[in-house]
Amino acid sequence: MTKQVPAYQRIKNAILDNIHSGKWQAGEAISTEMALAEEFGVSRMTVNRALKELSEERVLERRQGSGTFVAQQQFNHTFVEVRNIAQDLKSANRDYQAQVVSKRVITASMLDDELRRKFAIDSVATTGERSAADSSAAVLYEVKIIHFADTQPIQFEERWVDAQKLPEFIEQDFSIINTSEYLIAKSPLERGSYTIQALAAPDEIAALLQIAPQSPTLVLSRQTYSAGKVLTFVKMWHAGERYQFSGEL
Repeated sequence: MTKQVPAYQRIKNAILDNIHSGKWQAGEAISTEMALAEEFGVSRMTVNRALKELSEERVLERRQGSGTFVAQQQFNHTFVEVRNIAQDLKSANRDYQAQVVSKRVITASMLDDELRRKFAIDSVATTGERSAADSSAAVLYEVKIIHFADTQPIQFEERWVDAQKLPEFIEQDFSIINTSEYLIAKSPLERGSYTIQALAAPDEIAALLQIAPQSPTLVLSRQTYSAGKVLTFVKMWHAGERYQFSGEL
């Protein structure tokens, strides 16, 4: 499952780490293309790809004749409010734990109609940006996680992530790292959409949430976008009698 991270992605990750750590502040110039090429032992073309993608994601701003600068907007604060169950439970003084049920690579041949539609796989493949013909290539990563409050399962998370945008995602230990926190830190989210449904729990979901089959659940389905494309799609199943959604107007 482990694979080598492309050079341009390593450069992107290093730039993001420098910004997150405060080494490079908003409005400040980052290292030149030549300096980055020497640091990472790659061509300027590879560096240019990393900077171009970060500019498209509005993390960096490239100024003709002046260099590349950290964008002024607070890129590391998502434009989409994404609820983090780990933080919510800890804020409520409840003991939080996460258990990873499974992680796997999804190839083009494994995609179902829902995932093809959510990630626009067919339209992307026709542009040549992603080779659907390569049956061994990772198209998406899938993780399934149970979230516990005071040792009681309260949410079951099924998440799919664009493997090309975040090649290191699958290597993370999500019993320690929260998926939402990781995604926001690594790729700024521009917008999102969600639905909430009341559904009867299928047998598999009921077993994971330790409730009776066909018990009521609240299912939050959400997709979020980065650089104009879907970065992640998630379904979060909540035991109906243990969870409620609330907010202020």
